[in-house]
Amino acid sequence: MPRPANPEVRSRLLSVGRDVVLGRGFNGCGVQDITEAAGVPKGSFYNYFESKESFAADILEDYWQSIEDRHGPILYDARVKPLARITKFFRGLTHDHGEANFAFGCLIGNLSLELSNGSEVTRSKLSAVLNRWESALSACLREAQERKELGGKQHADELAQILIEAYEGAVMRCKVEQSGNALDRFEKKVLPRLLV
Repeated sequence: MPRPANPEVRSRLLSVGRDVVLGRGFNGCGVQDITEAAGVPKGSFYNYFESKESFAADILEDYWQSIEDRHGPILYDARVKPLARITKFFRGLTHDHGEANFAFGCLIGNLSLELSNGSEVTRSKLSAVLNRWESALSACLREAQERKELGGKQHADELAQILIEAYEGAVMRCKVEQSGNALDRFEKKVLPRLLV
Protein backbone atom coordinates (compact mmCIF):
# COMPACT_ATOMS: atom_id res chain seq x y z
CA MET A 1 0.00 0.00 0.00
CA PRO A 2 1.46 3.44 -0.96
CA ARG A 3 2.45 5.82 1.78
CA PRO A 4 0.20 8.88 2.19
CA ALA A 5 1.53 12.16 0.82
CA ASN A 6 3.50 14.20 3.32
CA PRO A 7 2.62 17.94 3.25
CA GLU A 8 6.10 18.83 4.55
CA VAL A 9 7.75 17.03 1.62
CA ARG A 10 5.45 18.79 -0.85
CA SER A 11 6.25 22.14 0.76
CA ARG A 12 10.00 21.41 0.56
CA LEU A 13 9.71 20.40 -3.10
CA LEU A 14 7.90 23.68 -3.85
CA SER A 15 10.32 25.87 -1.93
CA VAL A 16 13.57 24.24 -3.00
CA GLY A 17 12.26 23.48 -6.49
CA ARG A 18 11.31 27.11 -7.02
CA ASP A 19 14.90 28.10 -6.22
CA VAL A 20 16.22 25.48 -8.64
CA VAL A 21 13.92 26.74 -11.40
CA LEU A 22 14.84 30.38 -10.68
CA GLY A 23 18.53 29.55 -10.78
CA ARG A 24 18.62 27.22 -13.80
CA GLY A 25 15.41 27.92 -15.68
CA PHE A 26 12.51 25.51 -16.06
CA ASN A 27 13.95 23.87 -19.16
CA GLY A 28 17.45 23.89 -17.66
CA CYS A 29 16.56 21.52 -14.85
CA GLY A 30 14.91 18.15 -14.61
CA VAL A 31 12.78 16.44 -12.01
CA GLN A 32 15.91 14.75 -10.68
CA ASP A 33 17.60 18.14 -10.10
CA ILE A 34 14.56 19.30 -8.15
CA THR A 35 14.24 16.15 -6.04
CA GLU A 36 17.99 15.96 -5.33
CA ALA A 37 18.02 19.57 -4.12
CA ALA A 38 15.01 18.82 -1.90
CA GLY A 39 16.49 15.56 -0.63
CA VAL A 40 13.54 13.55 -1.90
CA PRO A 41 13.61 10.36 -4.01
CA LYS A 42 12.89 11.12 -7.66
CA GLY A 43 10.00 8.67 -7.86
CA SER A 44 8.11 10.39 -5.07
CA PHE A 45 7.87 13.65 -7.09
CA TYR A 46 4.82 12.25 -8.88
CA ASN A 47 3.07 11.56 -5.57
CA TYR A 48 2.80 15.34 -5.24
CA PHE A 49 2.64 16.65 -8.81
CA GLU A 50 0.92 15.26 -11.88
CA SER A 51 3.70 16.47 -14.18
CA LYS A 52 6.62 18.85 -14.30
CA GLU A 53 4.27 21.42 -15.89
CA SER A 54 1.77 21.10 -13.02
CA PHE A 55 4.75 21.58 -10.68
CA ALA A 56 5.50 24.84 -12.54
CA ALA A 57 1.92 26.00 -11.96
CA ASP A 58 2.18 25.10 -8.28
CA ILE A 59 5.48 26.94 -7.74
CA LEU A 60 3.94 29.98 -9.45
CA GLU A 61 1.02 29.86 -7.03
CA ASP A 62 3.39 29.41 -4.09
CA TYR A 63 5.62 32.26 -5.34
CA TRP A 64 2.74 34.69 -5.81
CA GLN A 65 1.11 33.71 -2.51
CA SER A 66 4.38 34.50 -0.72
CA ILE A 67 4.43 37.93 -2.40
CA GLU A 68 0.79 38.55 -1.45
CA ASP A 69 1.51 37.50 2.14
CA ARG A 70 4.60 39.71 2.51
CA HIS A 71 3.77 42.74 0.35
CA GLY A 72 0.06 42.57 -0.45
CA PRO A 73 -1.12 44.17 2.82
CA ILE A 74 0.75 47.33 1.82
CA LEU A 75 -1.79 47.94 -0.95
CA TYR A 76 -4.68 47.91 1.54
CA ASP A 77 -3.14 50.00 4.33
CA ALA A 78 -5.66 52.87 4.62
CA ARG A 79 -3.22 54.87 6.79
CA VAL A 80 -1.07 55.46 3.68
CA LYS A 81 -2.14 57.34 0.55
CA PRO A 82 -2.93 54.92 -2.31
CA LEU A 83 -0.17 56.05 -4.70
CA ALA A 84 2.41 55.88 -1.90
CA ARG A 85 1.20 52.32 -1.22
CA ILE A 86 1.83 51.35 -4.84
CA THR A 87 5.34 52.81 -4.72
CA LYS A 88 6.00 51.03 -1.42
CA PHE A 89 4.68 47.74 -2.85
CA PHE A 90 7.03 47.88 -5.83
CA ARG A 91 9.89 48.96 -3.57
CA GLY A 92 9.30 45.80 -1.52
CA LEU A 93 9.45 43.63 -4.64
CA THR A 94 12.63 45.39 -5.71
CA HIS A 95 14.16 44.76 -2.29
CA ASP A 96 13.47 41.05 -2.76
CA HIS A 97 15.26 41.07 -6.12
CA GLY A 98 18.16 42.98 -4.57
CA GLU A 99 18.53 40.28 -1.91
CA ALA A 100 19.47 37.93 -4.77
CA ASN A 101 21.70 40.55 -6.43
CA PHE A 102 19.16 40.84 -9.27
CA ALA A 103 20.50 37.55 -10.67
CA PHE A 104 17.34 35.47 -11.01
CA GLY A 105 14.59 37.70 -12.32
CA CYS A 106 10.94 37.13 -11.49
CA LEU A 107 9.43 33.65 -11.65
CA ILE A 108 6.37 35.11 -13.36
CA GLY A 109 8.42 36.70 -16.14
CA ASN A 110 10.82 33.79 -16.43
CA LEU A 111 8.10 31.16 -16.80
CA SER A 112 6.10 33.44 -19.11
CA LEU A 113 9.05 33.43 -21.49
CA GLU A 114 9.77 29.72 -21.13
CA LEU A 115 6.36 28.08 -20.91
CA SER A 116 3.48 30.28 -22.05
CA ASN A 117 3.49 28.68 -25.52
CA GLY A 118 4.24 25.13 -24.45
CA SER A 119 2.20 24.43 -21.33
CA GLU A 120 -1.48 25.29 -21.11
CA VAL A 121 -1.62 24.55 -17.37
CA THR A 122 1.27 26.95 -16.71
CA ARG A 123 -0.07 29.60 -19.09
CA SER A 124 -3.40 29.45 -17.32
CA LYS A 125 -1.75 29.86 -13.90
CA LEU A 126 0.38 32.75 -15.21
CA SER A 127 -2.77 34.46 -16.43
CA ALA A 128 -4.50 33.94 -13.07
CA VAL A 129 -1.52 35.32 -11.13
CA LEU A 130 -1.27 38.37 -13.37
CA ASN A 131 -5.01 38.96 -12.94
CA ARG A 132 -4.66 38.85 -9.15
CA TRP A 133 -1.76 41.31 -9.30
CA GLU A 134 -3.71 43.62 -11.63
CA SER A 135 -6.80 43.44 -9.45
CA ALA A 136 -4.89 44.49 -6.32
CA LEU A 137 -3.22 47.40 -8.10
CA SER A 138 -6.48 48.45 -9.80
CA ALA A 139 -8.31 48.64 -6.48
CA CYS A 140 -5.59 50.88 -5.10
CA LEU A 141 -5.62 53.06 -8.24
CA ARG A 142 -9.41 53.45 -8.08
CA GLU A 143 -9.11 54.53 -4.47
CA ALA A 144 -6.49 57.08 -5.52
CA GLN A 145 -8.97 58.42 -8.08
CA GLU A 146 -11.74 58.62 -5.49
CA ARG A 147 -9.40 60.60 -3.22
CA LYS A 148 -8.45 62.89 -6.15
CA GLU A 149 -4.84 61.76 -5.86
CA LEU A 150 -4.88 60.30 -9.39
CA GLY A 151 -6.51 61.84 -12.46
CA GLY A 152 -9.94 60.44 -13.25
CA LYS A 153 -9.16 60.10 -16.97
CA GLN A 154 -6.82 57.19 -16.31
CA HIS A 155 -8.38 53.75 -16.71
CA ALA A 156 -7.37 51.96 -13.48
CA ASP A 157 -7.33 48.42 -14.92
CA GLU A 158 -5.27 49.43 -17.93
CA LEU A 159 -2.87 51.46 -15.80
CA ALA A 160 -2.38 48.45 -13.50
CA GLN A 161 -1.49 46.33 -16.54
CA ILE A 162 1.00 48.95 -17.76
CA LEU A 163 2.64 49.14 -14.33
CA ILE A 164 3.11 45.37 -14.24
CA GLU A 165 4.43 45.24 -17.80
CA ALA A 166 6.90 48.06 -17.10
CA TYR A 167 8.02 46.47 -13.85
CA GLU A 168 8.49 43.01 -15.36
CA GLY A 169 10.51 44.55 -18.20
CA ALA A 170 12.73 46.31 -15.68
CA VAL A 171 13.21 43.06 -13.73
CA MET A 172 14.26 41.31 -16.93
CA ARG A 173 16.80 44.06 -17.68
CA CYS A 174 18.14 43.81 -14.12
CA LYS A 175 18.61 40.08 -14.57
CA VAL A 176 20.60 40.66 -17.75
CA GLU A 177 22.75 43.40 -16.19
CA GLN A 178 22.77 41.86 -12.69
CA SER A 179 22.22 45.32 -11.25
CA GLY A 180 19.25 47.25 -9.91
CA ASN A 181 19.58 50.17 -12.33
CA ALA A 182 16.46 49.39 -14.36
CA LEU A 183 14.33 49.01 -11.23
CA ASP A 184 15.74 52.25 -9.88
CA ARG A 185 14.66 53.94 -13.13
CA PHE A 186 11.24 52.30 -12.81
CA GLU A 187 10.73 53.77 -9.35
CA LYS A 188 12.23 57.21 -10.02
CA LYS A 189 11.18 57.82 -13.63
CA VAL A 190 8.37 55.50 -14.71
CA LEU A 191 6.12 55.53 -11.62
CA PRO A 192 6.07 59.33 -11.24
CA ARG A 193 5.12 59.72 -14.92
CA LEU A 194 2.35 57.11 -14.81
CA LEU A 195 0.86 57.91 -11.43
CA VAL A 196 -0.40 61.45 -12.17
